[in-house]
Amino acid sequence: MQIKQNIKNRLKNALRQKFSNYTPETSYMPFHTRLLGRDRMALYSFIQSLNTNFGTSIFEPVAEELGLAKFDNITRQAFAGETITREAQRVIQDIMDNLESGRVKPNKCNEIERILRVAHSGEISTIKPTKIDLLLQKDKSVYLIDIKTAKPNKGGFKEFKRTLLTWVASYAYANPNAEIHTLIAIPYNPYEPKPYERWTMAGMLDLDFELKVAKEFWDFIGGNGSYEMLLGAFEEVGIEMRAEIDEYFARFNTK
Repeated sequence: MQIKQNIKNRLKNALRQKFSNYTPETSYMPFHTRLLGRDRMALYSFIQSLNTNFGTSIFEPVAEELGLAKFDNITRQAFAGETITREAQRVIQDIMDNLESGRVKPNKCNEIERILRVAHSGEISTIKPTKIDLLLQKDKSVYLIDIKTAKPNKGGFKEFKRTLLTWVASYAYANPNAEIHTLIAIPYNPYEPKPYERWTMAGMLDLDFELKVAKEFWDFIGGNGSYEMLLGAFEEVGIEMRAEIDEYFARFNTK
């Protein structure tokens, strides 16, 4: 299948680029190094470094390749816009206040409707919202996606929500005819085979419309069966590059 081969090529290129730019941490750990070896310590450091930007260097290009056949346009690290009305800011703050106090439950359809009603009303402000990890377009529908780590900090959910609401207001100001959807994406479920612990987000996110986890996310991007195909592609790349990876880390054992 060509799409699987394209994804494998992107993965290999991403790893090789990471190898060419990677410099192990310089912290001196004499006991760890003597016990485990410099190659294993370099591998440990590499994994930590890779985890830091896995979303940008791995998940985003994979999602881009996967969605090419399904969406009209895909943009990584996109801008939602830099203009928002004061009325939209007021509505967003009111939504956040009600959610934080527990007076209302998240309702994405209602929240977007409220924001769109004032998206072009009154005075405007210039803002610099967080970049959109993935912007997907299909006809008039646009999906603004924020890819998060598998176990996001519970304290960050308020800012996640505010970011999604701000994207709606700023994108709507510049694109009044767009049908806007905003999502938090979690690329895999660290609790597998148990369900993802969504309750931690329940007070801020509308779980039916604002959150996609693991299979739900990847199948949304590429269609049914995409998640299983991706797991197979990652495994095959690991096998095909094993000698190359081992050779790379073996260098760190030379003096």
